[in-house]
Amino acid sequence: MKDIDDTRAPLMDHLVELRRRLIWSFVALGAAFALCLNYAEPIFAFLVQPLLRAGQGKLIYTDIFEAFFVNLKVAFFAALMLAFPVFSTQLWRFVAPGLYANEKKAFLPFLLLTPLLFGAGAALAYYVAMPIALHFLLGFEGNVGGVEQEALPAIGNYLSFVTRFMFGFGVAFLLPILLMLLERAGIVTRDQLKRGRRYAIVGAFAIAAVLTPPDVLSQFLLAVPLMLLYEFALLAIWFTERRRAGGESKPAV
Repeated sequence: MKDIDDTRAPLMDHLVELRRRLIWSFVALGAAFALCLNYAEPIFAFLVQPLLRAGQGKLIYTDIFEAFFVNLKVAFFAALMLAFPVFSTQLWRFVAPGLYANEKKAFLPFLLLTPLLFGAGAALAYYVAMPIALHFLLGFEGNVGGVEQEALPAIGNYLSFVTRFMFGFGVAFLLPILLMLLERAGIVTRDQLKRGRRYAIVGAFAIAAVLTPPDVLSQFLLAVPLMLLYEFALLAIWFTERRRAGGESKPAV
């Protein structure tokens, strides 16, 4: 049994295959966008629930086209989420023929874990971090020097706030996959990652400071999971190293 496909396709064949995979991805994105556009208002109604739970029951728009473009952005945001499994499948089908059997076994778990970790990060942002951040940001309402200060968030600004939070948390939760891929590629080792733990802690808080509002609690809500995911990556790398060492120690048949 051959470990790798015996096709040695020239460059043009690879480009044709890449074009085919991109076409399927864009078709899936277009179909998902058309579907989500019909449900843009219910999707946006779901996204505004953290704002409603924070006590803010009004959104405004001052640009006459703003509400229309927000519907388009909501549909595109939802379509990206919906079409992501198709993107990952097309990526896998493009790179899989060029991988050895053991490389396929190593790469496939990363591909399967990516949507799970991204979804976990987005869920943490939506259900935990965003309500806390909104309570903090809306806490500046009130009387300031005899002037009534009132929050009137615009729908466009709020959508940017939501997508920044959810995408930011989702991408940040892909840290273990990035570290494990770097280790598999030989760029870093587990010992180097262990020695760099203190820098990872600083980096986690730096990322949290960029992606969250300036309140300390919101920053901890992202920084602490990032540090835990870093430790999880170290544990997963240790486990895979043991499996590789066990496979190499087996006598050849």
